[in-house]
Order: sequence, then structure tokens, then C-alpha cells
Amino acid sequence: MEIKLRFFGAAQNVTGSCYLIEANNTRILVDCGLYQERDLKQRNWDAFPVPPSSIQAVLLTHAHLDHCGRVPKLVKDGFEGPVYATPATADIATIIVRDSAFIQEEDIKHKLKRHECEGRSSPFPYEALYTTDDAEKTIKLFKNAPYEKEVQIADGISATFFEAGHIFGSTSIKLKITQNGETRTLLFSGDVGRWDVPIIRDPVEIGSADYVLVESTYGDRDHKPVSSIPDALADVINRTVERGGNIIIPSFAVERTQELLFHLSNLLEEDRIPHLPAFVDSPMAVSVTEVFKRHPELFDAKTNEMIHQGQHPCDFPGLEMSRSVDQSKAIKDVKGSAIIIAGSGMCTGGRIKHHLKSNITDRKNTILFIGYQAVGTLGRLILEGLDEIRIHGESWSVHAAIEKINGFSAHADRNELIRWLSGIGTAPKKVFVVHGEADAAKSFAKKISHEKGWSVHVPRYDEQLTLS
Repeated sequence: MEIKLRFFGAAQNVTGSCYLIEANNTRILVDCGLYQERDLKQRNWDAFPVPPSSIQAVLLTHAHLDHCGRVPKLVKDGFEGPVYATPATADIATIIVRDSAFIQEEDIKHKLKRHECEGRSSPFPYEALYTTDDAEKTIKLFKNAPYEKEVQIADGISATFFEAGHIFGSTSIKLKITQNGETRTLLFSGDVGRWDVPIIRDPVEIGSADYVLVESTYGDRDHKPVSSIPDALADVINRTVERGGNIIIPSFAVERTQELLFHLSNLLEEDRIPHLPAFVDSPMAVSVTEVFKRHPELFDAKTNEMIHQGQHPCDFPGLEMSRSVDQSKAIKDVKGSAIIIAGSGMCTGGRIKHHLKSNITDRKNTILFIGYQAVGTLGRLILEGLDEIRIHGESWSVHAAIEKINGFSAHADRNELIRWLSGIGTAPKKVFVVHGEADAAKSFAKKISHEKGWSVHVPRYDEQLTLS
């Protein structure tokens, strides 16, 4: 029996998830995401390890950009096979890849014009990685993969998708490969969520697997309990309002924004924060929130009870959803304090950059981070305490208060990851620790080895292994 596994992304770094499996004369990718760390963005332009036309299928664990954002490039370069995903993942990925293509096309226009004026050049090509046409071709390839029902991918290869509890529609994927009467299973964790998080269901136990790829985004630390979020959020908002400032929240359009709205709704219901104007200034987040409303089967029991009582978890009086550019620009004219939620979550693009320019130089305001900030991203630079940042080619002094609430994370911490691994039961032949910065991945590998006694490996980028 011979299975080849190649780590073409998220190996000793967080973004760019992409794993190539070769077995039974078949090539399959699990995830195909964009790199978002500034020092690694060039990899988005690299050729795929094999001709895309030779890949039979792509399996998506979920719809975050760092897991699905390179699929249109794969299509552009020749891939024509099915892209298997849960219905909610397909709905959200449709929004994500369309938006990604549009932003790339727009950014190239502005960057080229700006660089010509400044007399400098970019280290990246002056062309979009893929176009909106490539995104539309990708969307047509999505194929339904329901939860916990085996899907036949190719001869002797099937996949089962399990609830990962990370975002709406997210999964862990168990790949079953049969050769010459022998069967091996490979389990891809995707991004593992937390237990008892609002709105979505908890991760499920999956059972035994021969080989496991487990994420390690927070493999070297513990989160504060989810129950601590309301107090921390109320404290930041109330202190900022006392100063007469705005609360600017960079937020991921998928899950994080909806969870934030859930907490804000509850705080307003309990009169723990002032009834401020609140804006979701992200067309993508608005669209994703609509996807949430279309898939009530993925809500947890508490959220379904709220809906039954007539209270939607992602809505409250005073909330405005900004789709158009004019609506976005009008937010600056609002008098008094306001809560402004905008993408992208790592401040790498989108409308959040405009709100940062308008607010980060004023000491009254607060920039509140509620999600992971990858190395080299603008969000990470702000969190690290830089006195000055560059946005759209200009320098801006950082005077606003910078805050972070860790409990919001949609990623399991190291103990929650151990809890997820414990659902496997018997020891796998090997555990591969992926999707984490090098130090976090290596730290978590040691924890697995110490607590479980399992054989563990932290793969390098583009490392190829034969699983016999």
C-alpha cells in the first residue's frame, strides 16, 4: 500500500492550507487557500506542485480565504474537476471567491496608478491572481458533500465530512483509501472550533484514523473562556464611549462578525452598553449573514430557541448593514460614538483600512481586535505596538487605544485541540501538526507527544511523504 502526501501550504505557517494526496492513480487536494502573511504572499503566484489538470477533485474543509482562496487560480491554470463542500461552505465560498477576485482586480488598478506616481514598483506582478471570470467558473464546480455521509471521490477513495465547529459549514474530512484489499484513513482536521460557542454547533468526535493532520493556530496557548467575552466587550465599549470615541473592529466576514453581533445584541438587551449606532461595513459580511439565515439546521440549540422566540442572533435595533460605497462613506458623518465593524479581519484589505485612517490617529477612539492576526499583516503590526503604520501609501500615527479580546477565537486552543484528538481513540500511525506558526506547531507537537504518547511530525513547506 502506498499513499503520497505533500504539504503545499500551512506547513509551519498559518495560511495557504493545501494538501496533495496521491493514491490509486488519483490526485486530490484537501483545501487550496491563499497565503496572507506578507512574507509568504509570493507563494500565491507559484506553480502548483503538479499540473492542475491532473487533479481529480478538491475537498474543502471550510470557506475561509486561507482554505479556499486559491481554488480559482487552480481553475485558471487548468483544473476542471469537482470541488466538494457542505452546502453552507459552498454558499459562503461563492461569496468569498467573488469578493477576492473583485478586490484583486481593483487593488491592481489602484496600486499600478499609485506606484507610477511614486516612481516605484511592486515585488508582486501587476495583475490579479485570478479574475471574476475565474471565480465564476470555480463556483460552477461546487458539488454537495453532506455531513457524515460517505462521498465517493474516485475508485477506492471516499470522503466523509464531519462538523468541526469552526465556522458555518466547517468540517473535518476523513479520507478513506483502499488498495489491494487494504484500507487506510487520513483525517484532516481543517480548523477546529471551540465548544459552547454561540450560534454554531460543537465539534464532533470522529473516531479512529491511521494518519491525522491537525491544525495548531493556538497550539501554544490557552484561551480565556467564552463566558468572559461579554464582560470584556462591554468594558471596552463603555470606556471608549466615556472618551467620546468610536469603536473600530476589524472582523472576519465569516462567523466572527455574526458572533460579535450576537454578543452586542445580548449586551444591548441587558442595557450593559449604550444604544449606539452600529455598522457592519462589509458587503461580504452582510451576504454571509444572509447565508446564516438560510441554514438554520446548523444553529445550536440555544440559537434556535432565540429564533423561535422572534429574536435573530445577528440583528438588533440600531444596526445598519452597509453594502454600497456611499453608505460606507456616510459613516464618517455620524455624530457621537459608534461601533464600526469592517473587513478584512487582519486589515489586509477592504473597508477597514479607510476606517483606520479616519480613526487611528485620535486618542478618543479604540481599535478592537477580536481575531487572529498573522505575522506581517497590518493588524499584527498594529497589535505589536508600532507608533506609525502605512495605509494606501501614506503614514499614519497610532494614537487610538489598541485592545484585543482573545476569547472570540474560532480556533480551539491547545487543550481544546487535545480534546478533539482524544475523540480519535486509538493511536494513529502518525500525527502531522500543520496550520500554525513554527513555534506554535512545534510546541503543540511536544504536547501531543507528552500527553498522548503518539508519533508526531511537524512538516516543512512542500515536504512530500510516502505513507505505507
